[in-house]
Amino acid sequence: MKIKAICSDIDGTLLNSERDLSPRLKSVLSQFPEETPIILASSRMPDAMRHLLRDLNRPSEPLIAYNGGFVINKSGEVMDSVEIPLSLVAGIWELTRKTELHVSLYHGENWYEPKEDYWSKREIQNTKVNPTWMAGDKVLDRWAKENLGAHKVMVMGDSNEISWLFGELNLAYSSELHLYRSKDTYIEIAPRKISKATALKLVLETHYDFGMEDVIAFGDNYNDIDLIQSVGWGVAVANARPEVKAVAKEITLHHKEDGVAATLERMRAEGRKLKSES
Repeated sequence: MKIKAICSDIDGTLLNSERDLSPRLKSVLSQFPEETPIILASSRMPDAMRHLLRDLNRPSEPLIAYNGGFVINKSGEVMDSVEIPLSLVAGIWELTRKTELHVSLYHGENWYEPKEDYWSKREIQNTKVNPTWMAGDKVLDRWAKENLGAHKVMVMGDSNEISWLFGELNLAYSSELHLYRSKDTYIEIAPRKISKATALKLVLETHYDFGMEDVIAFGDNYNDIDLIQSVGWGVAVANARPEVKAVAKEITLHHKEDGVAATLERMRAEGRKLKSES
């Protein structure tokens, strides 16, 4: 396969044990020509992705944020924006009101946190982004006045309470929302009609002269399944969920062992070998 684009999830896939890009990964990615786009596709907000592109010396690549709900082209313009309606956000908020669960709200370039605690500090450290400190009620009031919804809602807390909430949300909103537990202590919530795969397809159709069959994609979690199934070469890291491995064409090393770099190094070596034989 000739790689014309690289698309990768971030957390649990691209980043190493220190939640950073390894020197090995940066080295192999630097060997791909500029006309081969490196497209990050994540549940993260845009600013939690841009610093990674800067580290790769690729600051002007497209971004697929919020699992495909907010897509930005290489010129920095918003190509697509799909929100969770405010009525559903309010319903989620109401369910968590009498719990100890921590709720983070996201819209576009903005991340709202109700208070500084273990969960917010952890996200700040992991993403290298600082939130706007604002109580959830006030965020919902602001969004009501501005006719906005959420691109993502993230709920964090005790695994038992998370399990309870996941069940309640499935009963109430499974036809309208994507609900997935990225960890036992997390629920990430996005609009039902979006995915990383649909966002990547939009980016390619709008800006490039090739299709999904020419893309290699990497992932580890439930929100990567559609992406890995839709591209020419879908790769699961060794730490991926069993459901992700089941649809992948290749299973590479663990993300802590530079699985993405290992596959790209092999494919580049195979490409050079083919050229020398022709």
